[in-house]
Amino acid sequence: MTTYLTTPQGRHIAYHRTEGRAPGVVFLGGFRSDMTGSKALHLQAWAEATGRAFLRFDYSGHGASRGEFADGAIGDWREDAAAVIESLTEGPQVLVGSSMGGWISLLLARDLPAHVAGLVGIAAAPDFTERMWEDEFSLADRARLVEDGVLLRPSDYSDEPYPITRRLIEEGRRNLVLDQPLKLPFPVRLLQGTADSDVPPSVALGLLDHIESPDLRLTLVKGADHRFSTPACLDLITEAVEDALHISEAHLSMDPACLKKSNIR
Repeated sequence: MTTYLTTPQGRHIAYHRTEGRAPGVVFLGGFRSDMTGSKALHLQAWAEATGRAFLRFDYSGHGASRGEFADGAIGDWREDAAAVIESLTEGPQVLVGSSMGGWISLLLARDLPAHVAGLVGIAAAPDFTERMWEDEFSLADRARLVEDGVLLRPSDYSDEPYPITRRLIEEGRRNLVLDQPLKLPFPVRLLQGTADSDVPPSVALGLLDHIESPDLRLTLVKGADHRFSTPACLDLITEAVEDALHISEAHLSMDPACLKKSNIR
């Protein structure tokens, strides 16, 4: 059953929570995606089968959440994610971030480390607005965005073009994670397809070099695209989550106070 959380900023966020044991797992979706995608539902089925606490949600302006997509930006969606984690979970969580969700997961891991037990990035796209501005926009695109405040771009995932707003670009620059050291004191697993045309493997390799973690691994899957949702890719996601959980449970077992029952109200 989908229910709603009102954030401190007054936004109404749709979410689905599966109760279970800690540490819990939180799925953070990508740009213009929602919590009904194959990766989120695959992880929910896995959580239900294994008795693991699990939370999926839609950022404001996405999916079943309220608000207009074009009104949002990275900082807003980071606030949405922080609100659901702080309000709906207990104890450290393993964050699973897909594409833009990888960027938001890294922001949360940097800013709220007490809430994070591990991180799994799936075609993680940190700072993608800056790469878009620098590498993908023509001079005409930049001029139109500055003058009109919005640029419509075609999408491989929808018949409708999607809006890129000037605020999205400008606000993205205030939420970069690759412009300063990124120390993550927990297991990090990065999954990346070599045939990903939206987030090329060079981004994952750069992230591998940039993150400082006691246990950091990158898995490259030859031929996998940005969706990373074939049965084999979904199995790899589950394996990465279980690996991060195993390591975090071993660490948290040294401090029993951390192992509260997650997501029980």
